[in-house]
Amino acid sequence: MTRRSNANVYEQLGVRTIVNASGPSTRLSGGILRPEVAAAMADASQWCVDLSELQARGSELLAGATGAEAGYVTAGAAAGLMLAAAACMAKLDPARMNRLPDTTGMQNEVIVARSQRNMYDHAVVQAGAKLVEIGIPDRFSGAGVRDTQLWEYDAAANERTAAILWVAQPHSEPKLPDVVALARRRGLPVIVDAAGQLPPAENLRRFISEGADLVVFSGGKAIGGPQASGILVGRRDLIQSAALQQLDHDTYFEQWNPPPSLFDKSSLTGFPASGVGRVAKCGKEEIVGLLTALKLFLADNSEERHARWLALCAEIADGLQGVRGARVALVSRTARGVPAVELTIREDELGFSALDLVKRLQDGEPPVHANHSRVRDGIVVFGPTCLRGGDTAVVIARVRAELGSRAATA
Repeated sequence: MTRRSNANVYEQLGVRTIVNASGPSTRLSGGILRPEVAAAMADASQWCVDLSELQARGSELLAGATGAEAGYVTAGAAAGLMLAAAACMAKLDPARMNRLPDTTGMQNEVIVARSQRNMYDHAVVQAGAKLVEIGIPDRFSGAGVRDTQLWEYDAAANERTAAILWVAQPHSEPKLPDVVALARRRGLPVIVDAAGQLPPAENLRRFISEGADLVVFSGGKAIGGPQASGILVGRRDLIQSAALQQLDHDTYFEQWNPPPSLFDKSSLTGFPASGVGRVAKCGKEEIVGLLTALKLFLADNSEERHARWLALCAEIADGLQGVRGARVALVSRTARGVPAVELTIREDELGFSALDLVKRLQDGEPPVHANHSRVRDGIVVFGPTCLRGGDTAVVIARVRAELGSRAATA
């Protein structure tokens, strides 16, 4: 097939581009990199460096941004969770590092509240850990008001416990400082999954300040880094363990001269082989891209960023006013701090559902992907974070066309 000389790289490959009015999810390839980030990644690709030195410099920058002792750039938040679990189980023992994910005879249990379970904690299991669920979330099932209690963490902890996993959500109970206080008494590290907890930018420091030992953030969402990037920050000894289980060590221990800001060679009895983190290695381009994006994210004014997003949402909301069979609402502040447009579908009037609209939008031309998280409530959500110039007009035109055509045939 002949490709146009001015076609973008996806057109040259024969792959459709989409209008992403959902958000920076992995299945939709994440967000749009700022030109400065893309340029930094391209520049990084033209040089060779010692990755341990690059990660050590990244550790210093991540520590400064989060208040942690050390940090590490990972290949996404899930990779960060896997490395966090591996670090808590193997610590600085190279023999244990070599054995993972075989955890026979090790402390390998990670306690987690049943109400905080999600599909992403499979990454913890991939390191060789066993998740121990506690609590009954009656408040979510409608059977009562209670959730996991502090005493249940205490009751589940034993000589096999390696860590506690706490998933950061506005509704998470018990609260992190209380879980940390209990963990301190039991001598257990606390891992916080904060993958999607930005914005606000203040959350970069919040979980460390509340006592977490390791915190994981996504790099490819609000921070604006490469989609395959993430942040792991926390205690230096645990970050060092994570790094040792991810970096390539095909060299002699005597030859290895690691940067002391990240590695304490004297604390090691020897070199581990390539660890469980090898499958989630992070390249120089992703490391540089993430660090560049984080610098820009921290320099950006939160209110100005929100105002830019709100303006895009207002364009969509204004353009959809008066559509048949639906109610339009502009939501300035959501639980995650990102504005959105909510389109409530009156199925009885239109003869089709919110999910039907989502499917029609994504399967049509050009493909428009909306947020489907609330279709069970009859609501289609449109978000601003991944929109390019001119995308709002496309969203408006496609929604109006689908509602009009469907309404006419209902």
